[in-house]
Amino acid sequence: MGRVSTAVGLGAAAAAAVGAAAAGVKADRVAADRRRLGVLDPEGGFTHTAGKELTVVAADGVQLHVEVDEPAEPDPALPTVVLTHGYTLSLRSWIFQRRALVKAGYRVVLWDQRNHGRSEASDLGQLTMEQLADDLRAVIDAAAPEGPVALVGHSMGGMTTMALARHHADLVKERVVAVALLATAAAGDGITDLGLGPLVGRAIGQGAPRLLSRLAPTQRWLSPVRKAGRRVEDAVIDFYGFDSPVSEELVRFAADIILATPFEVMAAFIPVLRDHDEIDTLAAFADKDALVLCGEGDKLTPLDRSELIAERLPEAEFVVVRDAGHLIMLEHPELVTGQILALLDRAEARSAAAEATARTGRGTTGRKTKRTITDIAKGRKVKAARTKAARTKADSTTARPSKTKNGPRKAGS
Repeated sequence: MGRVSTAVGLGAAAAAAVGAAAAGVKADRVAADRRRLGVLDPEGGFTHTAGKELTVVAADGVQLHVEVDEPAEPDPALPTVVLTHGYTLSLRSWIFQRRALVKAGYRVVLWDQRNHGRSEASDLGQLTMEQLADDLRAVIDAAAPEGPVALVGHSMGGMTTMALARHHADLVKERVVAVALLATAAAGDGITDLGLGPLVGRAIGQGAPRLLSRLAPTQRWLSPVRKAGRRVEDAVIDFYGFDSPVSEELVRFAADIILATPFEVMAAFIPVLRDHDEIDTLAAFADKDALVLCGEGDKLTPLDRSELIAERLPEAEFVVVRDAGHLIMLEHPELVTGQILALLDRAEARSAAAEATARTGRGTTGRKTKRTITDIAKGRKVKAARTKAARTKADSTTARPSKTKNGPRKAGS
């Protein structure tokens, strides 16, 4: 069970890892090597009070939890930014982006996809991409009924965004001015390989629904033993979620979100992701300002997934982040937020350019190229923290009393 548990996927693997810990598997077997640094934690912590909370009723009656943040002086000319989270996550995963976007003057709408976070659970048979697209449409209609909209989707949230373009083309055509697709895929074939290759990874990935369904009845009994199995749990989240140093608190924050998702929901969504295919739908975003962003070390939606999207959206900004994994918006929050803000700036500039084109009859377009960037600011923080830790360790070693043949000797004597 321990071997299988570490390869089921971000949510599934974490769940199975806790089960493995409960069964007595030694955590040392999957201990993380990466150092976690508290200096990387945000000043405001990991909690946020929404400006407003809504309950949006989906077409089939399921109640969706929605939160809205508004700037002190909202500008109606700016688009409302709608953030859609990924598989086994919740709107809490956008904690850093929502703060920054509101500070920059944007109205922000976030929601928990059905059976995730604080949204109501529907029948598992209702978990389809078409249904998720309908849910997103309902959220936009209720929380942002007028004005321009910018869509930002991570992982499964990006897939939901693509599905929206197919099932609600009118909304996308008329109101969407920008779209950001983060760490996602336009086709689900092989998406459960988990970075282990098509043979081993796919075999384990396809067995995940059955494994998780078997674990589901025991989920409520696992909470008391999670503390004992933290090292296993953290190691799996760390391995599949990140590709650079992150703090212990961030790993715990991510793990708490992921493991709040019921195992049977994790299981039900895996075939939905695997059968996802919206490659042709990407054409609906061809005339929008678009951002395709992924981590170079993403094991769940690898680089080639984003490359395929970028091929279909040649005018999109295609950004690859070094030392970044699947949970890129948590791992490199300032960098990701900066790219989203740059996208919104381009959308505003495009609007102005469109007006100029209408007057002059001239416009410009051009194919974008892939850019690979590094989070320099985070790198500096990590280096400074490690240097400080090394000095502290050296000072404590120097100050530690040493023993001689005649007994203890004070430092410096």
